[in-house]
Amino acid sequence: MNWWLEVVLRLVVILGFFLLVPLVVGQMEHKAMAHMQGRLGPMEAGGFHGWAQLIADGVKFAQKESVVPAAADRAVFQIAPAVALLPYLIVLVTIPIGPGSQVGVALDLGLFFVLAVMGVGVLGTLMGGWASANKYSLLGGIRTAAQLMAYELPLLLSAASVAMAAGTVSLDGILDNWHWYWLPWQIVGGFVFFTAGLAELQRPPFDMPVADSEIIFGAYTEYTGLRFAFFLLAEYAGIVVLCLLTAILFLGGWHGPFSAHLGWLWTLIKTFVLAFVVIWLRVSYPRLREDQLQKLAWTWLIPLSLAQIALTGVVKVL
Repeated sequence: MNWWLEVVLRLVVILGFFLLVPLVVGQMEHKAMAHMQGRLGPMEAGGFHGWAQLIADGVKFAQKESVVPAAADRAVFQIAPAVALLPYLIVLVTIPIGPGSQVGVALDLGLFFVLAVMGVGVLGTLMGGWASANKYSLLGGIRTAAQLMAYELPLLLSAASVAMAAGTVSLDGILDNWHWYWLPWQIVGGFVFFTAGLAELQRPPFDMPVADSEIIFGAYTEYTGLRFAFFLLAEYAGIVVLCLLTAILFLGGWHGPFSAHLGWLWTLIKTFVLAFVVIWLRVSYPRLREDQLQKLAWTWLIPLSLAQIALTGVVKVL
């Protein structure tokens, strides 16, 4: 196969994955919340079990007028949704879905690259909050910045413990060196990584930057139509990326029975199970206060991640 044809095929597969899987997670959230909270609305669109709810949402967003506030910084306001969304597409290019060559681009510094690019997505929220010329939106952006500073450190430290255990920062290398006996002594790091990732995505119970009861909808208050839909798609894409990384770093990714042929399926199963946990947490737990959110990061997650690194060092030496 010509190299350019292989590149095109990989890009098409990754783009299809990027467009499809976040939408499936969004549909799953509609249905899971409908069952858990007794909501009848998401069960009506399209007939059986509300199968067309996602299509109805897309049509609704497409029909809404896209409004830019008169006092807003128009250029920054318009580009912010793309800044929030594109980093997750770039990240997916480097995440191995299955064994062998089932990855868009294999990087030797894959873990560093992924964590660095994921941090860029938060800039979209900051840009939207600042450019909206709305005090509630600005307050939501400031809360996002404070949350990012608090939870980026435990996220990086917990990922570093896996890199130490594997002896490489390549995602392919981590999976090649991964063993099931990692689970007992990396479980704390997995908990810290997943929790810090939820906070960076501003998912409940860490959704202080979009607390509708306090600041309407934070940085997204002035957004309508497809621009608002882009922010929602970025949120679901972030969930997919977080669950993929958690599955790869702490649950073995494509490792499982018949992984040589079904490795990609194991990766998807683990990803969707973790995505259900994200949805379940939204339904089950109330929003934290700002002081509780900061206290959790600085007094619990960071010490736990440091303890995980120390444990990993001891295990590697012994």
